[in-house]
Amino acid sequence: MTKHRVYSVSVASVYPHYVTKAEKKGRTKAEVDQILCWLTGHSQETLDAQLASGVSLEDFFSQAPGMNPARSQVTGVICGVRVEEIEEPTMREIRRLDKMVDELARGKKMEKILRQS
Repeated sequence: MTKHRVYSVSVASVYPHYVTKAEKKGRTKAEVDQILCWLTGHSQETLDAQLASGVSLEDFFSQAPGMNPARSQVTGVICGVRVEEIEEPTMREIRRLDKMVDELARGKKMEKILRQS
């Protein structure tokens, strides 16, 4: 089976779209970075290095320092598909990130987005 073409897309090429989506709704680049760091375990420095290196989405998630165990709490529908029902692990992580950025753009509080009590 061939991999979905989104896996080879660089994180750096989709990142500006996440930031733009957030900023159009009055949120910040720093909040997008906070979501990415929370999800993957990257520090700001390692996230910046990954963005600069042009790493693919597949490698970005597979080489993440420590995927957050609480990410399984990110549920709901994105692009008409329930995130928690996506079987392919990399696609599920990409869609979790999409869902979290959507929540940010919709004005949800960071504590809720990051699944903190």
